Parts: sequence; C-alpha cells; structure tokens
Amino acid sequence: MARKEIRFGVIGCGLMGREFASAAARWLHLLNLEFEPKIVAVCDANPAAMDWFKDNVPSVTTASTDYRTLLNDRNIDAIYCAVPHNLHQELYVDIVNSGKHLLGEKPFGIDIKANDAINAAIAANPDVVVRCSSEFPFYPGAYRIGQWMREGKFGRIIDAEAGFWHSSDLDPRKQINWKRMVASNGEYGCMGDLGLHVLHMPLRFGWKPKNVRGILGKIVTERPDRNGKMVPCETWDNAVLACEVSAENYSFPFLASMKRIAPGHGNTWFIKISGTKLSAEFTTRNPKRVAYMPYAPGDEQAWRVLDVSYASAYTTITGGIFEFGFSDSIVQMWAAFCDELVNGDKMKQPFGCATPEEAAATHRLFTAALESQRTSQTVILD
Repeated sequence: MARKEIRFGVIGCGLMGREFASAAARWLHLLNLEFEPKIVAVCDANPAAMDWFKDNVPSVTTASTDYRTLLNDRNIDAIYCAVPHNLHQELYVDIVNSGKHLLGEKPFGIDIKANDAINAAIAANPDVVVRCSSEFPFYPGAYRIGQWMREGKFGRIIDAEAGFWHSSDLDPRKQINWKRMVASNGEYGCMGDLGLHVLHMPLRFGWKPKNVRGILGKIVTERPDRNGKMVPCETWDNAVLACEVSAENYSFPFLASMKRIAPGHGNTWFIKISGTKLSAEFTTRNPKRVAYMPYAPGDEQAWRVLDVSYASAYTTITGGIFEFGFSDSIVQMWAAFCDELVNGDKMKQPFGCATPEEAAATHRLFTAALESQRTSQTVILD
C-alpha cells in the first residue's frame, strides 16, 4: 500500500535539521504506517549549511537563503524549523500564517512576549498543527512510565524529579556560541535551551506548578570567540527549580534541573516519580533499564529492574533484544508528529509531541524562576 507523503521544508540546516533528514531516510525502519515524510526543500542563512542536504537528500529540489521561498511553495505541507531563539517569533508566526504545519524547536520564543505572539498566530489558524520538538519521552523506559501514569498506577504522588544534564560546557576553552548570548538565546539561558525536554512529561501528566524557587548559576563567565579573544558568557549555565505542583486535589514537591555543566554527563535526561502505590525512575544513561517499586500496605519495599529493550511507541523492524538510542527517539517523535497530521485525535498510540500550551507553561515557569533568582524568594504562578 502506498504511503501518504507529507512534504517538508527544513528551515535551519544545522545539527537537528540533519537529524530530521536522517529520521526521514530511516522511515523504512517503521512498520504499519500509512504515511511518511519527504524533505523537498531546505533553507539556511548560510548557503554552505545546505550543501550537506543537497549532497545527501535526493528529494531536496529547493534550497534558499530566504525562508519565505518555502512558505510560498504550494508543494510544501509542513515545516521543521530549528533556528536560534531570537528568530522564533518572526519565523514561527510567518510559518503558521502561511498555513503550513509546524514542528518547531523549543522554547517557542525568546521570552514570554514572543511566545504570546506565536500563540496568537496559532489561535488565528486553528487548522494548522503546531508542535514542539521533544524526543526523550519516546525512549521505551520513559514511554513505559508514561503508560503507568495514564493507567493511574502510581497512586498519590509523593514527589518527583526530572532533569536534563550535559557537561560539554565544563571546558572553559570551548568557543562561545549563540546559546551563551542573551541577544540570541534569551535571558532564560539553559532553561530555554533544555527546559521543555525536562517538563514535557510532567506537564502532560497534568502537573501544574503553583510556585517556584529558582536557583540559577553562571559558572563559566567568559569564553574565547572565534578569534581567541575572551568575551562574556551572559546566560545561565545551570538551573534548579524547586516547585510545588498541583495534581487532582493535592499538591507535591517537584524538582526540575537543567544543566549545561554537569560533570561526567554526556547528554543525560531523567525522570523519577515516587508514589504511594508505585515508584519508578528512568535515565538515558541506562537506556534499557527502568527501576520501579510496586507497593501495597504491608508489602516489603523492594526495588525491581525491568529491561524494556526495544519496546517503542511505533513498531519497528528492530528486534526487542536490541538497544534503543537517541536517533531512534528522533524517528519515534517524527512518527508521532506525522501521525497527528494524518490521523488527528485518532493517532495510533496515545503520546503526542509537546504542544504550544505546554511550551507556554514553560515560559510562565521560567519567567517566574528569573524573578525568584532576582529576589531570592519563592514566586507564585498564576
């Protein structure tokens, strides 16, 4: 049976744009799907960045330094946009207003004002599907925890923690880039860069932060530019947010951490949940392993370890005896986005990509965390 083609344009031909191209090339990895993405156009302000696509993605027929070329192309159904945060408002609004579906990168605007403008455009174009890229919840271990949450197996939540840590910025000799500059990354710093990944699942669980005490750190205060001159690092390296969140008719503590400087962590995402009936935790450091502890009154309290192996949201050709990795999570996320484009609320599995509403919730939280850092006080969220 022929699959429905979803014709994509890619705006921003860097690391994540190439990951999408790799995911599209691996679509034969997925089974029993009636749709597939096809990358037909690319755009980047740097012409050299598009060369890799022209050399490696035969379906690309258009390459332009002007993103409007893609928006005016009737042969493009949807856009993947991966550009610095200061460009989100202009590009995302124009993409949505053009009528093309959008998968954009976090944080959906450099600040809350930009995010409000993006959400206004989304509200004015209700037929356009807009989602935010967040691939870690598609790891089988994380997906299993989401399944347990949907099934109500945790009982009353006691407390929870989630984080995204990496350590490449520990090296003070690393050249400065746009993520260390307020003008391009925004005042959120590491929160805007990493935070949606941390909060995607908690927000999907319905955990609404009521307040936050934010503790933010600037650890490496200057870095060399491309000429070797030392220049200021303006953005926050690390952030720890202590929140009280509400779920159903009670509240509990939730700790969210986003760290660019976490010694020894290459790219670690994790979630931990303690409940009265079940506790569980998963980290990408051990991608096949979920630790969990079911409990009933009077039972022995003993943790168990489950090897979830290759049990993904969308069925693949890969046998369950093999290991799941980051590139696999990208394919799964893209399958979820394309599934929603084609099937709407009748998706083949229940977990979808991060929504604009969830991205907006992170902006409210990060804005409050900045205020908390300035005042050294707990800040109440609306």
